[in-house]
Amino acid sequence: MRKRYSLTISIFLILALISALQGQNPNLGTAGAQFLKIPIGARSAALGGAVTGMSADASALFWNPAGIIQDHNQAFHFSYIPWMTYFNITAFGYTLNLPNSGTLGIHALALGMEPMEITTEMEPSGTGQYFDSQDVEVGVSYARKLMDRFSLGFTTKYLYQRIWNETASGIAFDLGTQYNIDFRNTVIAMSMRNFGPDLCMDGPDLLILHDDNGQFPNRILQARKQTEAYPLPLNFQFGLAADFFQSAFVHSRMAIDAIHFNDNDEQIYLGLETIIAQRFVLRSGYQFNNDEENGSLGVGLTQRVDNMVIKLDYAYVLHEHLEDTRFISVDLIF
Repeated sequence: MRKRYSLTISIFLILALISALQGQNPNLGTAGAQFLKIPIGARSAALGGAVTGMSADASALFWNPAGIIQDHNQAFHFSYIPWMTYFNITAFGYTLNLPNSGTLGIHALALGMEPMEITTEMEPSGTGQYFDSQDVEVGVSYARKLMDRFSLGFTTKYLYQRIWNETASGIAFDLGTQYNIDFRNTVIAMSMRNFGPDLCMDGPDLLILHDDNGQFPNRILQARKQTEAYPLPLNFQFGLAADFFQSAFVHSRMAIDAIHFNDNDEQIYLGLETIIAQRFVLRSGYQFNNDEENGSLGVGLTQRVDNMVIKLDYAYVLHEHLEDTRFISVDLIF
């Protein structure tokens, strides 16, 4: 009776959050550090981001730190994403299970681009100088089971952004929970990501020469342009994952997540994962109220070698206006 009651409450909360999607966010496009929104992990991308309750390996470091608590001792995740033609993203994560003390994790990701020639109004063909940009995130996570079925995790991470010679850096925090229910192996989960102070760009290119008296020129002074601070893309994600179908050779799980952004309208993520013969994996996902993404598909292969499990995953995400993206991931669990 208690299990059904908990499940009913969870479904009610998700439906209530879905009904709230009719409102519009007045702060559209106000947050910076947008690289923090890019989905990390081919599995996560293929499921449309509906992984708050599905995170169960080192890739959980990027979505819900509570998900790094599992039965295995160690896990390693690596992702490579050729993002929108000009950019490349590399990410890795590692978790270590400490007996009776929880689980530790570290992760890092870097987004970079090839140098691009600088052009101006006077020199539209190029000045001979080149610029590039880079975004970096490095984090440390800890998770622990507070009860037999309830786990809590948090992450402290360092953020760094650079555009040519200008940089910004700061600290942000993630928090996540997972609660397991016996009924259909259901997981109720919540995560809050990118909570931290505003960032502000600064650097030598902001230095200028200034004369504050245009009528009677005086001594030329050094001055600095002031850039406006920008908030991080804070988001709250609430999810529910449960077994959809299970037989001797086929195991399917479905997940639904509701996500609230501080700089965009609320969205609903839906994902389906089917494992065939405990080796071949098919995935699909869709994001409601997202006018850019048109769904996602993915495949995976799982192979056990002695005490190690190797997972190879690939995802393809369709876009309405931008270039379709591909994700490649490798997971080692031992």
